[in-house]
Amino acid sequence: MSAVWDYFILHDEKDDEVECKTCHIRVKRGGKAVRHFNTTNMIKHLAKYHHKEHQEFLKKTDDKKKKGPIQLTLAETFGKRDMLPLNSAKAQGITRVIAEEIILDDEPLSLVSKVGFRRTIQHLEPRYSMPSRHYILEKTIPQIHKDVRSYIEKQVETATALSFTTDIWSCAHRPLSLLSLTAHWIGPDLNPKRAVLHAREFRGSHTANAITAAMEHMLLAWKIDKKRVHVVLRDNAANMKKAMDQLGVPSLGCFAHTLQLVVQHGLLAQRAVSDAIANGRKIVTHFKHSPKAYSKLEDVEEELNVEPKRLQQDVKTRWSSTKMMIDSLVHCKRALQAYASDSDSNLPATLTGNQWSLLEKTATVLKPFQEMTAEVSAASATAADVIPSVRVLTRFLESESEEHRGLQTMKATLLDAVHTRFDYMETEPLYAVATMLDPRYKDK
Repeated sequence: MSAVWDYFILHDEKDDEVECKTCHIRVKRGGKAVRHFNTTNMIKHLAKYHHKEHQEFLKKTDDKKKKGPIQLTLAETFGKRDMLPLNSAKAQGITRVIAEEIILDDEPLSLVSKVGFRRTIQHLEPRYSMPSRHYILEKTIPQIHKDVRSYIEKQVETATALSFTTDIWSCAHRPLSLLSLTAHWIGPDLNPKRAVLHAREFRGSHTANAITAAMEHMLLAWKIDKKRVHVVLRDNAANMKKAMDQLGVPSLGCFAHTLQLVVQHGLLAQRAVSDAIANGRKIVTHFKHSPKAYSKLEDVEEELNVEPKRLQQDVKTRWSSTKMMIDSLVHCKRALQAYASDSDSNLPATLTGNQWSLLEKTATVLKPFQEMTAEVSAASATAADVIPSVRVLTRFLESESEEHRGLQTMKATLLDAVHTRFDYMETEPLYAVATMLDPRYKDK
């Protein structure tokens, strides 16, 4: 309704005149028939005789425009009442897209009951009625799973050979283990494809016989003949290796896992380095457990104009986390030294000048290992990358550099571990053939 009605009185809906509240003069509504009535004469009356009221009217109109339309048209009113049936094509399409968002973005099912999300959908399609989380869980997601499985089955069926990666994952918070199986193959367009076929609960002891039976069941479920299994990439555990042998399929140990074992061995080889890492770990633990100390450290960083960076706590079974911890300590070196000089610092350990130097050099030695682990862990990595990667590591560890002075023991141990754990690489047909066939390496 127009704001002009705040200044006029209408005695009857069919009256062709209204009364001005200010001067009580009657003003024509623009015609004799109801369909011709308008507010033009009323606005002109205010503009001509009541300047103050006219300015107020203009301000109210402008405010309403900023807030957006409030009154719906007749068509919009009936359109809102005409809700989409849940089983209509459009409603089903919207529901499926919402379910796909939950799946792809790893959102909780409670997303459909959240106020902000519901308001967004309501704004985009006012006629859509949001289904319950139970409907999405019991109807929509099973249908999506069925469609995706059917699509992958057709893709896998046409593949002449498939490679697989498998691993056993154990939950740290509850007694639950999962056995995964991911397929890799070349599609008709000559592009690599991959799909997770299984992530099934793996109960009981993780014996070779149990793993073999589970793998047999998973391959059978997807109608994959063992003759089409090119290779299975597994971890280096004895039970997993034995299971693949019993299954009768070619298998290879995980290169990234072997690299992990090499670095862990090297980090512990030189006592001075392991002591420096141990002291660094104590320092990081101190700040992780004391918000007050961390706040004080941030103040020191601000005073020294050092870019704030969170100290990383390492996990002893993951050398890459130790590398990140060292990097974070080196980044905060000046701030930590200034913090330690304060008599009230209460640090459980400090790093000497020699230990700081060792940590900085250790970071440079471990950098190639970190980069290589990231490269071979990428989805685009292939078996052809293994032999060249080992060659690069060997040359790096054999080289002499002033930057690595004082780390001879660690480098020698790392080199020995590389030779020991990767000595079979060039005689393994799967690695050798893959490297020779790869255009990036075959001429080298």
